[in-house]
Amino acid sequence: MSASILIVEDESDLSSVMADYVIAAGYTAKVIADGREALASVQRNVPDLIVLDIMLPSLDGLALCKAVREFSEVPIIMVTARVQEIDRLLGLESGADDYLCKPFSPRELVARIKAILRRARKPDDNAQLVKIDEAARSVRIRAQLLDLTPTEYSLLAAMVKRPGTIFSRAQLLDLASRDNLDVTDRAIDSHIKNLRRKLAAVIPDAEAIHSVYGLGYRFEL
Repeated sequence: MSASILIVEDESDLSSVMADYVIAAGYTAKVIADGREALASVQRNVPDLIVLDIMLPSLDGLALCKAVREFSEVPIIMVTARVQEIDRLLGLESGADDYLCKPFSPRELVARIKAILRRARKPDDNAQLVKIDEAARSVRIRAQLLDLTPTEYSLLAAMVKRPGTIFSRAQLLDLASRDNLDVTDRAIDSHIKNLRRKLAAVIPDAEAIHSVYGLGYRFEL
């Protein structure tokens, strides 16, 4: 059975093109142009993935994304013409899994959809490679215990639990500040650098923490 893609976009020409490419890729596509109508649709029947514009009538994409996240972890790709950093961060902090800025190639959209669905459906390889002990606040990679600070544990555990999801600097800063009230934005880079070094010591054949330009970091093996 083909995956169902809900496209929430009020620009009819653009939504029509997106739907055509999604269908050509072998998925089913449903287009809704109104935010509240889209939320009601998802509440009735959760699709396999949502492509969500930010600027929508009645309920904007950010509010819609947050509302969906209250009851579902369905993958969401946010699409917008806004390019400012604050809008990127807001989009990710609302629960989006990926982000596309207009104008974009419909082929790129389909490629993003395929990648996200592939991650969602493949066996949880991370569960075999990475073991998190929440009681001991420890992480093992290939059975090797990592020597982590409390802040490094908080950051890594959060990313491992949501592989492929982009974490913005603001999200990581919030996680880090729970262990250290004096943590700064610049310190996030230092923590990520240390985590990469410690991960590379046990998995030298793979990069685990990936930088996503202008957005943040994601964990994926």
